[in-house]
Amino acid sequence: MIRLVTASRLERLEAGASAAREQARQTSGAANESFGRHVRELYAVTDRAERAEAAATEVGTILALAVEELSVAQQELLLKSMEIRRLREELEVARSMEGRTLTVLLHYGQPHTVYASREDACADTATHGVPAGARWVPSGERPAAECEWRVEAFMRVGDGPGFRRASLPAPKPVGEAA
Repeated sequence: MIRLVTASRLERLEAGASAAREQARQTSGAANESFGRHVRELYAVTDRAERAEAAATEVGTILALAVEELSVAQQELLLKSMEIRRLREELEVARSMEGRTLTVLLHYGQPHTVYASREDACADTATHGVPAGARWVPSGERPAAECEWRVEAFMRVGDGPGFRRASLPAPKPVGEAA
């Protein structure tokens, strides 16, 4: 089949082709603009993601330091709590010591070591050269400075730091007066 193309048909075809090219050019321009917007949005989103990642890393570092500082503070608090408990126990012991005796090991009359009981003092004197089975006898009227090792009992008196000997020497009669 043979088809004859007239000049008017050719003009219509050229006008249609020209319109199609114009529409293709507009569509291509719109596509390029849309692609450009999407690329800009992609860059913006990528930038926000990178900044968020950097902020998260910085917050993680700050959090790790805060956790470390918290751990140190908790350890200090535990130590202070233990110290407070120890001081309270010492205070209770000090309060309960009134009327109780402490035993002092004297070396030539000078205090050497303090013990909670006479038995503890006698048991520990072996470390100072006194035989463990040594028999401790009252020193009588001899001054403490004349005895190499001597054990004396002291009693806490009052609220202050005062102590006195638990056993005082027997009073001597003055002359023969009645």
